[in-house]
Amino acid sequence: MRPRVAVLFKMKSRPVEELKKYADVEFILYPSVGELKEIIGEFDGVIVSPLNPFPREVIERAERLKVISCHSAGYDHVDVDAATEKGIYVTKVSGVLSEAVAEFAVGLTIALLRKIAYTDKLIRSGKWESHAMIWSEFKEIETVYGKRVGILGMGAIGKAIARRMKAMGTEILYWSRSRKEDIEKEVGAVYRPLEDVLRESDIVILALPSTPETYHIINEERVKLLEGKYLVNIGRGTLVDEEAIVKAIEEGKLKGYATDVYEKEPVQEHELFEYEWETVLTPHHAGLSREAMEDMGFQAVKNLLAVLRGEIPGDLVNRDVVKIRPPEGVKML
Repeated sequence: MRPRVAVLFKMKSRPVEELKKYADVEFILYPSVGELKEIIGEFDGVIVSPLNPFPREVIERAERLKVISCHSAGYDHVDVDAATEKGIYVTKVSGVLSEAVAEFAVGLTIALLRKIAYTDKLIRSGKWESHAMIWSEFKEIETVYGKRVGILGMGAIGKAIARRMKAMGTEILYWSRSRKEDIEKEVGAVYRPLEDVLRESDIVILALPSTPETYHIINEERVKLLEGKYLVNIGRGTLVDEEAIVKAIEEGKLKGYATDVYEKEPVQEHELFEYEWETVLTPHHAGLSREAMEDMGFQAVKNLLAVLRGEIPGDLVNRDVVKIRPPEGVKML
C-alpha cells in the first residue's frame, strides 16, 4: 500500500510531482486545528509550513502518522515533545534559505543607506520638483562601499552575508558563539567581542536565531553603542528592544534601522512607520523566492521519504524518537 501524505499549504509543483512518485498526495490547504483533528488519522505523513500549527491535540489523533516534515528551518509550530512521545519523526530543512536571506540583507542595507525606499515613495507622490531639490536635500546619503560591517551570528546566513559584503568593498567584523576560521580565511573577517563589534562597526547586521540567550541582545544599553551607525535585522524581531530602537531614532542617535522582522507579527501599526527617512521596513519575507521555495520543497519531500524508507534523516529534529520507535517501525517504502 502506498503511503498517504497530506500537504497543508501551497507547495511548489515540482517537489509535489517528486512526492507523487512514491505516495498518494492530498492537499488540505491551511486547515484549522479542529479540521486537522478530524482528518489527521487518515495519513502516514504530513508536510507543514510555519502557517500550519500542529499542536498536541492534533498529534494525539494521528494514529497512522509516522512523520511530520517541516517546510521550514523552524519547527516551533509543531509540538515536538508530543510527537516524540507518540513515535512520530519530525524533520526540518536547513541551509536552503541562506543565499536568499543574505541577498535580502544586503538589499536592505543598500536601500537604507541610499534611501531607495524613501525616494521611490517621493517620486511616486509627485514631489520631484527639480534636480536642485534632490542635490541639495539628499547629500547625506552614504555608500556601503568603504564601510566596516559588523555581523552578529556567523552561521550559514552570516557567512553568505559576509561574502557579499566583502565583494562590495567593506571590512568585516563579526561576533558568534564560536570562532569561524573558514570565513576568517575566506573574506578576512575579524572576530571581536560583541560590544566591540557594535562599537567599531559602521553597519551592524543581525543574523542570529531567536533563543533565550539572544532575546533583546540589542537592548537599551547596547543601542547606545550604535550611535551614528546603521542597524539591519534579518534574524528575528525578538533580537531587538524595539522601544529602544525607536527612542534612538527619535533622538537622532541611530542613523537608520532596516528590518524584515518584528517583536509582534503581523504589523499594522508601529512607531517606526513615522520615520520614513531613517527606516526600511519589510513584512518578514527575506527568505521568499521561487528558487528557495522550490529547494525547500525538495528537501522537505526528501526528509519525509527518508523516514518512510526506514532511514534517519540528517535533519531529524527529535533524535530521541528513534528509541521510542526505531526506523524499521515506520518503514513503508
